[in-house]
Amino acid sequence: MALEKGERAPSMDEKIRQAIFRQVEKEPFAQKFGLKLVALGEGYSLVEMVVTQDMENMFGIAHGGALFALIDEAFETASNSHGTVAVALSMTVNYIAPPTTGSKLTAEAKEFSRTRKTANYDIRVHDEQGQLIAACQALVYRKGIALPFLEETPP
Repeated sequence: MALEKGERAPSMDEKIRQAIFRQVEKEPFAQKFGLKLVALGEGYSLVEMVVTQDMENMFGIAHGGALFALIDEAFETASNSHGTVAVALSMTVNYIAPPTTGSKLTAEAKEFSRTRKTANYDIRVHDEQGQLIAACQALVYRKGIALPFLEETPP
């Protein structure tokens, strides 16, 4: 389950943390889906999204692509939290239950193994009642180069 109120994410370099928060705030894709980075630590991320009517599929329930967007944002931020570029190699998503329109969803990504070149993540999506909506196992390739936006001056 997600961090409890007042609980802190695993510690990490503050410069990296601030840089990733800035990037997510200005990321066009995150803005389009209303994705909000809530907590970030080394190998850890918590992202929120509210399911809106324009995210519904032809059956009137949340489109799997919208849920995948939330999962992928948590994966992206957790896997890049070490300060080096990481890109997805594989993601396996299991959709457990459809969320209702208006639900606030949280995706929590947790790193469970990391080598010099790869890392694995467990990502879980819950609604505000704590119901499991989706679960994902994801693998990332770690390129070994610094995040390009680390040297940008904050606004």
